[in-house]
Amino acid sequence: MSDASLAEIDDRLLLRRHVEGDAEAFGEIYRRHRDRMWAVAVGVCGDREIAAEAVQEGFVSAFRRAGSYRGDAAVTTWLHRIVVNACIDLTRKVRPTSELTDEVIASVPPAADATGKVDTRLAVHEALTRLSDEHRVALVLVDMHGLPVAEAAQILDIPTGTVKSRCSRGREALGKILAAAGVGVDGTSGAAASSDTTGHQTDEGRRP
Repeated sequence: MSDASLAEIDDRLLLRRHVEGDAEAFGEIYRRHRDRMWAVAVGVCGDREIAAEAVQEGFVSAFRRAGSYRGDAAVTTWLHRIVVNACIDLTRKVRPTSELTDEVIASVPPAADATGKVDTRLAVHEALTRLSDEHRVALVLVDMHGLPVAEAAQILDIPTGTVKSRCSRGREALGKILAAAGVGVDGTSGAAASSDTTGHQTDEGRRP
């Protein structure tokens, strides 16, 4: 089957064809979603080498476990779950030294003002590595990559209320860490960092 033909097939059918023995189907799934999985892995792991290993392990696991996909969630949601779990497992084994790659810096939401934007992004990245796994992952999925709370809940296999709570507590913790470091999200110093660090409203009731 040509690449053009594969590109016209949706994810669920591609995965089904892979399970049925189509040698090219999973390669198309990988091509479609590797970049997004990589971006999420970098945000969760905070380290380029660990993220690369997590993505590799995640896709190998998805390749082997494709038969367990039940179709009750999007294939992308299923892939996110596998890759995020790989990230958590690897970061628990080896805590990163936080290599500040371009991908890591770019994944951090920009400051409201151009002044001090890079310094703020680096500070946010460093603060993220100090959060618990559950808070960091929730913030990466919802705040950094813009996934709906409902999809993040599916990925993490937890209630939507738990996702909202983890995001809220994660933002609060980030704000405290940055405030202690004298960094504000708007590029200023001091108390400004104790407010909404990621640029999102801290009132959970305003989030869909």
